[in-house]
Amino acid sequence: MPVQSPISSVNDFVVRFANVNGSGSASANEMFARSILRHGVPVSPRNIFPSNIQGLPTWYEVRVTEDGHLGARGGVDMMVAMNPQTWDKDLASIEPGGYLFYDSTKPMPASKFRADITVIGVPLTAITNSTYTDPRQRQLFKNIIYLGALCALLDMDPKLVEQLIGEQYKGKEKLLSSNVHALHLGRDWALQNLKCPIGLRIKKADKVGDRIFIEGNNAAALGAVYGGATVCAWYPITPSSSLADAFTSHCKKLRHDPETGKAKYAIVQGEDELASIGIVIGASWNGARAFTATSGPGISLMTEFIGLSYFAEIPAVIMNVQRAGPSTGMPTRTQQCDIIACAYASHGDTKHVLLLPEDPAEAFEFAAQAFDLAERLQTTIFVMLDLDIGMNHRLCRPLKWDDARQYDRGKVMTAEMLDDGRDFGRYLDVDGDGIPYRTYPGTHPTKGSYFTRGTSRDRYARYSEEGSVYADNMQRLVRKFETAQDMVPRPLQANAAKPTKYGVIYFGSTAPAMDEAIGLLEANGHQLDRLRIRAFPFHSSVASFIADHDFVYVVEQNRDSQLRSLIVNENGIDPVRLVPILHYDGTPITARFIAGAIGDHQDQLKLTPLRKVKS
Repeated sequence: MPVQSPISSVNDFVVRFANVNGSGSASANEMFARSILRHGVPVSPRNIFPSNIQGLPTWYEVRVTEDGHLGARGGVDMMVAMNPQTWDKDLASIEPGGYLFYDSTKPMPASKFRADITVIGVPLTAITNSTYTDPRQRQLFKNIIYLGALCALLDMDPKLVEQLIGEQYKGKEKLLSSNVHALHLGRDWALQNLKCPIGLRIKKADKVGDRIFIEGNNAAALGAVYGGATVCAWYPITPSSSLADAFTSHCKKLRHDPETGKAKYAIVQGEDELASIGIVIGASWNGARAFTATSGPGISLMTEFIGLSYFAEIPAVIMNVQRAGPSTGMPTRTQQCDIIACAYASHGDTKHVLLLPEDPAEAFEFAAQAFDLAERLQTTIFVMLDLDIGMNHRLCRPLKWDDARQYDRGKVMTAEMLDDGRDFGRYLDVDGDGIPYRTYPGTHPTKGSYFTRGTSRDRYARYSEEGSVYADNMQRLVRKFETAQDMVPRPLQANAAKPTKYGVIYFGSTAPAMDEAIGLLEANGHQLDRLRIRAFPFHSSVASFIADHDFVYVVEQNRDSQLRSLIVNENGIDPVRLVPILHYDGTPITARFIAGAIGDHQDQLKLTPLRKVKS
């Protein structure tokens, strides 16, 4: 028996599954998360997987959270240990008083357990071997059997799990009945042989509401469809490949001519990332809305073409699903480490627009908005997701679209305007906002044509190496970037319950952990105003927020304080006033980490300095 009292909690705990990649466990583990949602209880799952197809360790973590905390919590209350390779590591990660669920078919020495946890053994292999003869069935149904045992242990309604199985195998009666049978094999064994339920329990609630459960990559792909994208050129790279796959799937449903059945889209898998961005720029130059999906290594390869888009002023959209770098880095781990690389991508003086969504709902909205911005600003727009948002299911508000919304294609000179005698200079700033007019190829038989080049030219697109002409063009690009400040999503500010001289800035997937961390900090007497940045260039409210506080913490998931560096560089802020809070081990940032780091710094500020004693 454990020397510590077992954890007792209803609708507030973390279960982690430790499996072998390629064992078929992913479907059962996701079904576990979805079944809890069916109980009306929010969950926040995360898939931690290796960069191979089969054989290496993989984990699937489900945070059960009636309070709706969607960030990673840290710590494990129940470990479902199905991988002998990671047993010691998995055992060590369990919180004192937690639970270990394992396959007890083969006896294990006492040294392989801990005295401060509750051990729950179920002979999964023995059950499957006595029921099934096919080796593949034994492996796959073992996963459903442990799902059934968990239903009993956590007091879950088996009918809700059966509903999910029915939906997954609709029309496949043989698979449906065999999976339901396996579910009850596990549940019945647990009810007959174990004390059920344990201290961790699922109780029906009504806390999910109308929220949807979707991956960020899927939402961004749908946003691209609704944003008018008709061309996607891409090269496979983790963790962005599923975004292009989802776009393909959505286009097959939504982008076919209802009369002819012909596809009204083009999806091209280029031979590499260079070809992909080249196709995007070419399609955009020709009037299509085009994008690519990639990650950090792809951005590195695309930078010369990105510079062409910036200097020749050709629209393009890049969905960058960030992962841990540099080089190959950790392909299946999350980071926010491409901020500087994208903000200043390519050689020479460049500045690019970054959109920073916090969840799938914003990924959908920002992806759609990116195409309007790309055409209005005639430049590359980056939608900066990361693996945590892109490849994990997240609860978010429903995706909404106004069917009356019209695409904003920016300043496009038409044949009628040219016939009316409008002066057309491809790089002529007629409105003082830095944005020139453009024409589509074939707009007019004799007017409005120009040569698109990556070399220096004058306001009428004529080649020039005059220094004053070059400087004039570069300064106009600065004006255009300043204009972008009022086009991109503005920061969102939330003030503390009491006046405070401390603030915190954050962005992207850090948001759910930050929301929870604020509550932890307030419970310990630390008050902070907070500002979530949603785009670069920075709105003027960013500088104002910093000016209003003595110290501002900048929380981000990279080593080199990239957002902080960008703020300092763009706003001339004294870096001493911006305190970096950095998390970069490839795992999602947690509320515990944020609250601990900020709390420690706050406590140091409150210490009274020692005075010198005079002799």
